[in-house]
Amino acid sequence: MAQRAVWLISHEPGTSPCGTIKFSRRYPTVEKRAKVFNGASYVPVPEDGPFLKALLFELRLLDDDKDFAESRDSCSHIRKTSIYGLPVGSEELWPVVAFLKNGMIYACVPLVEQTLSPHPPLISICGISQGFELLFGLQDFLYSGQKNDTDVNTKVSQLPDLLLQSCPFGTLLDANLQNSLDSINFTSVTHPQKQPAWKAGMYKGKPQVSISITEKVKSMQYDKQDIADTWQVVGAVTCKCDLEGSMPNVTISLSLPTNGSPLQDILVHPCVTSLDSAILTSSSIDPMDDSAFSGPYKFPLTPPLESFNLCYYTSQVPVPPILGFYQVKEEGVQLKITVNLKLHESVKNSFEFCEAHIPFYNRGPITHVEYKVSFGQIEVFREKSLLVWIIGQKFPKSMEISLSGTVTFGAKSHEKQPFDHICIGGTAYLKVNIFICFTTLEILPLFLNCIYLIDF
Repeated sequence: MAQRAVWLISHEPGTSPCGTIKFSRRYPTVEKRAKVFNGASYVPVPEDGPFLKALLFELRLLDDDKDFAESRDSCSHIRKTSIYGLPVGSEELWPVVAFLKNGMIYACVPLVEQTLSPHPPLISICGISQGFELLFGLQDFLYSGQKNDTDVNTKVSQLPDLLLQSCPFGTLLDANLQNSLDSINFTSVTHPQKQPAWKAGMYKGKPQVSISITEKVKSMQYDKQDIADTWQVVGAVTCKCDLEGSMPNVTISLSLPTNGSPLQDILVHPCVTSLDSAILTSSSIDPMDDSAFSGPYKFPLTPPLESFNLCYYTSQVPVPPILGFYQVKEEGVQLKITVNLKLHESVKNSFEFCEAHIPFYNRGPITHVEYKVSFGQIEVFREKSLLVWIIGQKFPKSMEISLSGTVTFGAKSHEKQPFDHICIGGTAYLKVNIFICFTTLEILPLFLNCIYLIDF
């Protein structure tokens, strides 16, 4: 498992060529291995300039890219993953892992230890999951505690030295770049020094494993019989292990609730020492795939000191947890909104808290709000052009709540008003946050925190 190259690209719309490479690292030794493994199907990694142009084209991030491209936009090229093939002359560079987050494009090219013609199944390429872990580690490092662009630029300048330790010769050893930063003791950043992982007896006390599960449900609900609703569930399991001993071995077992949908597309942290192959073979990419594994999902691992993402997954749930209707009508500087939410009967009506965020983009600050709400209360964040509907710890017995009202906006006073390319005019969405906390006592205390984000 290794990476041939890694890039960090700033997406800059309105400039030429709509992006700047902030950082890149190539691994010549891995490139030689790729040439041997791939044989006649080997495609060299291009220079930064051609790579940047090809990647922006594939991600549809070029300003003048409005025409249909058969190689990218046809129905036979619908992508359900962040894995791309980039045109390099008459050939194709594949696989390229890339995604856009916070105005930054994270990309890498994993090593494939076999021929690329035909493309092998993604599940058989170990470097892809490692590539995602590396890119997520870069993202966490750049934006953890950063306050402005200067902080980000400072962290970018530290990446060459950090990757020497965390990813030598293209092989990921530790996705938490903060560990490498502490070990080489940058004078420009001060952090409390952590006790080294190899020192025995660093934790004394009751053994405890804390687990939080964050699920994001993106749902498009049309309230029309002739148009089917769509939704997608993506989850992440985060762990923090407080255990005595220098190299404790832990097995974390996750079980689905009654009638729960199997997990798919599972990516695990490198600290997981072994895994049942049935867990990894379940995929949402192939609609004909019937290899669903219903658990229990057991993860043997040697945990790091700090909190880490144990795994990421998707799930094909039969129905969204919340059904909703959201209507927006624009009248001059006013918006008339109507929101109806219904908690599905399969969801337990008891939370730590539940609230709905209603953002308004591309407008000035909120100057006046008139509303009628059947349940809960409304908070207005005027400068952020945001309404927060505080629903509380449960829905009413009817499981249905409604909100209607009129929102008036002032003139845009500064460029920091919320902006979005998609949410223009009557195009809008609503986000529901649900936090659930419960404890299961087995050998170790287990804390599960679930946050559901439902976009309408």
